[in-house]
Amino acid sequence: MVGIVIATHGEFAPGIKQSIGMVFGDQPNMAACSLMPSMGPDDIRAKIEEAIASFDDPDQVLILADLWGGTPFNQSSAVLDGHEDTWAVVTGLNLPMLVEACTMRFDPSKTAHDIASGIVKAAREGVRVKPESLEPAEEKAAAPAAAAPAGAIPEGTVIGDGHIKFAGVRIDSRLLHGQVATAWTKQLQPNRIIVVSDGVAHDTLRKTMIEQAAPPGVPANVVPISKMCEVVKDPRFGGTKAFIIFENPQDLLACIEGGVDIKDVNIGSMAHSVGKVVVTNAIAMGEDDVKTLQELVDKGVKFTNRKVPSDSTDTIENLLSKAKAELAKA
Repeated sequence: MVGIVIATHGEFAPGIKQSIGMVFGDQPNMAACSLMPSMGPDDIRAKIEEAIASFDDPDQVLILADLWGGTPFNQSSAVLDGHEDTWAVVTGLNLPMLVEACTMRFDPSKTAHDIASGIVKAAREGVRVKPESLEPAEEKAAAPAAAAPAGAIPEGTVIGDGHIKFAGVRIDSRLLHGQVATAWTKQLQPNRIIVVSDGVAHDTLRKTMIEQAAPPGVPANVVPISKMCEVVKDPRFGGTKAFIIFENPQDLLACIEGGVDIKDVNIGSMAHSVGKVVVTNAIAMGEDDVKTLQELVDKGVKFTNRKVPSDSTDTIENLLSKAKAELAKA
């Protein structure tokens, strides 16, 4: 795995390292090196060299610095000297850049040079402004052509094999958020995100916020349960590879009972509220949740529970057993 050094002024380095941990989980072979006011150039250089020496593969190193011409960059460039064949330095660090770097290094065949050349586009695309009218006119990119809605295609048209594909299915009370829009979307590679919820589909504000939170190139739709049940029977969605997100297990059960063939589900988070007990640091369940999840298990649905792709998972049986025990105490 390519080692990543984050070299910045002040607490930016540990801060952004903590942020990436919230998206991907703890990252091995990644070090934060901060230049503090009391330090000199030699001090930050020593930190960078120490970090590189600690990596499993010090032959493949990517240094991400904050500012071209700044001391962290200058000392990174000095450390790079003599290692240009396998190491690289990239400046202008932002979170989209680091997300892309972490995603790319999941592929063990990627070198530091591969990642360095691949993350610049993501870093630039991450700089956006809202309202869009504030974008400098000379920098506005042409808007990508929107995918034609299914309604614009004549009924009965068969696209591909006529069957929608599920890249992944997730229960997440937060619906579309950072971990989903970055880590999971990059891992699953869907061409569309579909949030299935009667409540959200009829809440204009929440629906709009979810659609706007979609990652670049992957549109998001919010549909009621009945619409999702229609979509799986519509051959016009044969070219769709969808990441399906449910707010709770009850909506998932209703969808399956409506004819949607879902066999594998990841539980990302189930928020705590009155009447629920804590099962893990991301999952809380009430009596109805336990009953619904057990019914889903009885229908043959298999579950994992991971906030991010790199997390380990427990069995659904253990989760339900713990929930029942905690509810009995309540």
